[in-house]
Amino acid sequence: MRCLTVIVMSVFCFQFSQAQIYELGVFVGGSNFIGDVGATNYISPNQFAIGGIAKWNRSPRHAWRVSATYTDLLADDTKSDDPRRQQRRYGFESTILELSAGMEFNFFDFNLHFDENLFTPYIYTGISTAYHRNFYFNNGSPTSENNKSWAFGIPMVLGVKAKLTENFVFGLEVGARYTFSDELDGSMPDSEWLIDNYSFGNTNNNDWYTFTGITVTYTFGRKPCYCSFDQ
Repeated sequence: MRCLTVIVMSVFCFQFSQAQIYELGVFVGGSNFIGDVGATNYISPNQFAIGGIAKWNRSPRHAWRVSATYTDLLADDTKSDDPRRQQRRYGFESTILELSAGMEFNFFDFNLHFDENLFTPYIYTGISTAYHRNFYFNNGSPTSENNKSWAFGIPMVLGVKAKLTENFVFGLEVGARYTFSDELDGSMPDSEWLIDNYSFGNTNNNDWYTFTGITVTYTFGRKPCYCSFDQ
């Protein structure tokens, strides 16, 4: 019976020693668009972006992560290095709300139960969806289609983070979103009757957008349990 008790308590304490730590915080930075309109620089923030982040740290090496980010995507052909775009002079500004969920992987152990300073690079991926308005270009001007769509995509994020105080983690990250849509820049109208007359650009390349900025999260959760047994 004593042996069974020790085994049960060992399992119980192991579960608590792996107790999850949670994080809630904010993302603040900038965004830029990459598509058939505007510049083609991959990391060139030109609009303010802000959002919220929640993490569930399942181990020192990985965490489940969800986020919501709001920004205005801005693109301007006059800022492009392509002479054809400079001559065309298309441009747009479109508000999007992105929701994302996936896994964050730490290159080094990042155990938030430890009090000492921690540091690690990390990557994040999963699935994202961006709620945006639909429009097309009519005589060079963006014209609303009076409807909105969800653009699903894959986030590809690279960052570094550090636990500098007991309860706060600070990070810096750059994240590109590859979408399964070519509608964010108006080059492929949503309505079928507009496609033949108003679509343009490379129909084989979907739209991208990028977030670059800092994250600050507050950590909380159960402390691990360390058990000892008398002989």
